[in-house]
Order: sequence, then C-alpha cells, then structure tokens
Amino acid sequence: MDDGRTSFPARAGGTGPDAEQAEADGGWYVDDRCTNCDVARQLAPGLIGEVGRRSELLRQPRDAAELRLLHTAAFACHTRSIRHPSRALDPAADPFPLRLTDDVRLCGHNSSHTAGANAYLLQRPSGQLMMVDTPRWNRGLAARYEALGPVTDVLLTHRDHAAHGRRYADRFGARLWIHEGDLDASPDADHVIRGTDLVEIAEGVTAYPLPGHTLGSVLYLADERYCFSGDSFYWSRTTADLEVAESVTWYSIEALAASLARTAGRLRFEWVLPGHGDRKQLPAEEMARRLRDLTTRTQALRPRPVDFSVFRW
Repeated sequence: MDDGRTSFPARAGGTGPDAEQAEADGGWYVDDRCTNCDVARQLAPGLIGEVGRRSELLRQPRDAAELRLLHTAAFACHTRSIRHPSRALDPAADPFPLRLTDDVRLCGHNSSHTAGANAYLLQRPSGQLMMVDTPRWNRGLAARYEALGPVTDVLLTHRDHAAHGRRYADRFGARLWIHEGDLDASPDADHVIRGTDLVEIAEGVTAYPLPGHTLGSVLYLADERYCFSGDSFYWSRTTADLEVAESVTWYSIEALAASLARTAGRLRFEWVLPGHGDRKQLPAEEMARRLRDLTTRTQALRPRPVDFSVFRW
C-alpha cells in the first residue's frame, strides 16, 4: 500500500478462530500471522507477551493509557496482527514517529521486508535528521518523517534491513550508506563503507564496521551516547544483559567475536538501539563494562546452525 493511509481493515470481516475467540472475549487479539519478532512485546509490555513462540494478548487494556500502548504495538507490527474483531485501527491513534529521547525517534510501521526490524530517526543539532535502517515504504510515512526536518542520510546496518533504503533516500534527497560486504543488497548505494576502519558519516556520527552477523554489518555511534547496533548485539530481557544473536548469525560468530574485540574498547554509549531485540539505556561506564563482558562471552562461542526458536528475547 503506497497511498499514505495507515488504517488497517479488520481481518476478513472478523472471521477465523482468533477473531471468533476475540469476539467471545470481547476485545483485541493477535492473529496467527505473528512471526514472534518481539516488537509488540517491547511496546506493550504486560498487555502482549510470548506464549508458545508467538505473541498473544495477555489481557485487554484497562484504561486509555494501556489502549495507547496497544495502538503503538499495532501500528508497529509488520504483519498487522494486532486486531480488534469489530473495528479498524484509527489513524489518529498512530503515535509514530515515537520520541525515545530528545534526539531519537522510533519510526514504527516495521516492514516484513526487513523481518520486522526497528528503524530510527536521529536528529542532529542542526535540525537535520538521519534514518537508521528503514520502516515499510509509504509516501505518507515519508512525509511524516521529513516534516520533522530534512533527512540527509539513510544508514543501513546490514543487508537484512536494506529494503526500502533507496526509495527513502530518493524521497528525502539523502545519501544512502551500506558496507561493501553487503553491497549486493543495495548495489545503488551512494556511499560504500569499506574494510574495518571507522568512517565519519558527519560530525558526531561514526560508522564502525562489525562483520559477524553478516559480512557487511555496521554499527553507527552518535555523540558517544547512541549506539545503533543493527543485529550485532541487543538488550535481552531474558538475561537482563547485552547479548549477541548467536543462534541467528548468518556469516560467522568467530568474525563477530573478533569484531567486538577490535571495536568494543573504542565504543562509549548510553543507549543500545538494535534492529531486533530490545532497547536499553544505562550509564556509559556500565554499558562499557557489559560490552567488555559480552566480548569475552562471544569469544567462547562456536558456530551453530541458525535457529530462530532459541533466540533469547
């Protein structure tokens, strides 16, 4: 859909076992298209939880604040699986782009072409913005993002999140960045990051190549405060710590360990902002300690078959 509308119709007249149960229960439900991407659980904790390797409504919202959380999850869900059996989502309830800090907004409207990954807008002191990875493509969404200010750069963390990058960059008149290791995913990128040396994107924003999850994985560090880590590492609610996605490493877990060993000591940040997995803010010294510990743990890992079912959200 490319007309800027953000309302989603109720599922086929509200039919099907999920909708029938929701009708009986009197409210919202998660349909069977859920891919267990965790985005809804990040945005509506306590209302949506993991049950049997997918998200489920744990209970109905009790007040306006909880209903806002549920709408936030619904407008982010890449499969449009959070539904009410008798009414469509109200576009007026769409909270995106959602402010996380004074400088960072969550784009929402995650894309099935990026496996439901989160994307972000980073605001610079000049008022200009950078997009890190991409939400689903939609002209109306693009207009909403650029209403915040001119978008100068679209920064891709790796091949899995490259979908829509060219379309957003062209719409914004922005520069599109990707690493040479994943260049085949965006061969018409404007700027290609090469090797393992850091690259200054703009004042205060630096790209750190981090091969491992994919050959061309990159993290972007902004103002020694924000770390846009792609899928290289993330905050796990299960372990309450930084983790690597060892069960979903496409290129090499040994390469990722080497990348962390080479890079961790140069990184200082307070926020980890991944594509998959949760976000977290901690004091910079605490983040640095946890990143050192993660590096040590990753060095002990060995290759294993890709297995989404054991990902530690």
